[in-house]
Amino acid sequence: MHEVDMTRCLLLAMDSWRQTHAPAVPQVKRVHLQVGSFTCVEPQQLQFTWGVAVRGTWLAGADLQIETVPLLGRCVRCNGTYSPDPQEAYRSPCCHHPMEEIVSGRELRIRAVDYGVPDDDQPENSQPENSAPEARHPQNSPPEDSPPDEGLPSKLALPSVSFDPRSALPALTPCT
Repeated sequence: MHEVDMTRCLLLAMDSWRQTHAPAVPQVKRVHLQVGSFTCVEPQQLQFTWGVAVRGTWLAGADLQIETVPLLGRCVRCNGTYSPDPQEAYRSPCCHHPMEEIVSGRELRIRAVDYGVPDDDQPENSQPENSAPEARHPQNSPPEDSPPDEGLPSKLALPSVSFDPRSALPALTPCT
């Protein structure tokens, strides 16, 4: 069960992101995570380990929303893109050539964070009546059908978590 290690690395990535807001501590409502279907990560187990890991931390109460990215392969022989089937040994459906290139399905990355930054003049857990709406910082471009986010900086300091299914740990440093 490497979901515990994945959660630890997500927490490290979020701590790194939090440091960009110092000295304020962002109040995170939701972390949007993309998980490829070929990463061997069980979304329910990842949500469970996230819920346990954030208790009593600055991320307490933050939801982890997981978007599953389907496995897509590209056939190098016929250049077709297809959804590999394990029952067919992941071979191309058009020419039965073995899958050599993965187009998607290995992702494990933070796509966006919904959060607010508390006002220093307000008591904790208090929200001023005229406060600005919470911010949402996307890691990558949002899907074309999502509404554009207004007022976001062009460069974001939100780290990305990448995963290589051939290794036991995500390729995020430091993850010791």
